[in-house]
Amino acid sequence: MATVDLAATSASAKPNRLVSFLRRNLPISVAFGLLWLAAMVLIALFADTIRPFNITAMDLGSRLWGPGGLKHLLGTDELGRDVLSRLIQSIRVSLVIAFCATILSAVFGTLLGFLAARFRGFVEHLVLMLADFQAALPFLIMSLAVLAFFGSSMLLLVCLMGFYGWERYARIARGLAIAAGAQGYAAAVVQLGARPSRVYLHHILPNVASTLIVSMTLTFPEIILMESGLSFLGLGVQPPETSLGNMVGFGREYLTRAPWIMLAPSVVIMLTTLSISLVGDWLRDKLDPTIR
Repeated sequence: MATVDLAATSASAKPNRLVSFLRRNLPISVAFGLLWLAAMVLIALFADTIRPFNITAMDLGSRLWGPGGLKHLLGTDELGRDVLSRLIQSIRVSLVIAFCATILSAVFGTLLGFLAARFRGFVEHLVLMLADFQAALPFLIMSLAVLAFFGSSMLLLVCLMGFYGWERYARIARGLAIAAGAQGYAAAVVQLGARPSRVYLHHILPNVASTLIVSMTLTFPEIILMESGLSFLGLGVQPPETSLGNMVGFGREYLTRAPWIMLAPSVVIMLTTLSISLVGDWLRDKLDPTIR
C-alpha cells in the first residue's frame, strides 16, 4: 500500500511541477497568444473541413441576418453569404500570404546581409544603400502603384509583400556575421578547408538564427496589416477569393446597418497581431543574448 501511495503521489506531483513551471516561465498573456495562434493555424489548415458553407453561396432571402442564429452563427452579408464561412477562408488566405511573404523577406534579406559581410567593399556599400532606400521608401504607396499597374494576383501580392522589411534582416545578418567572423571560430573553419557557403550556412546562420526568428515575429503582424490595408483599398485579394482586409473593405459600406460584417474580421486582425507581438516579445526575452 505504501508503494502504491508513493507512486500516486509522484504521479500527481509531475503535473503540479509542470503547471508551476509554466506559471513561472509562461505569462498569461503569452499563453493566450500561443493558444490564439494555434487556433488560427488549425483553422487555416482545416478550413475546408470546418467551413459550414461555400464562401460564394448566396441566399438573397437571408441577406444581412444578424449573428446568433443556428444556421448563420456570425450572420450574413449583403448577398446572404455566411460570414463565418468567409471569415474562416479569410484567415487561411491572410495567414498564407503573411507566412510566405515573411519567409521570402527573411531569406532575401539574410542572403544580402551575408553577401555584404562576405565581400565587404563595393558589395557592402551597395547592399546598405539599397537598405537605406528601402527604409525611406513609402512601401504602401509603392505597393498601390505596382498593383494598380500590373493588376492584383495572389503571386504578385505575396512577392510584393516579401520585399517588405527585408532591410532589417540584411542589417541584422550583416552585423551578426561580421561579429561572428571576429570571434575566430569562422576563420578556424575556413582554415580547415570549408567553403564560404558552408561557413555561413552551417556555422554562422545557426548562431544568428534566434535573432532572425525574433525579427520575423515582428515583421509577420506588419505584413498582415499591410495586406489588410491593400485589400481594404481594393488592390489586394480580389473576389471571389476573400481575406480579412477584403471583408473589412466590403463591410465598411454596411457599418451602420450590419456592423458584424466588418467587426468579425477586424477583431481577428487585432487579436492575431496582438498575439504575435506578445509571443515575439517573449521570444526576444528568451532567445536574444544581448537582453540576458
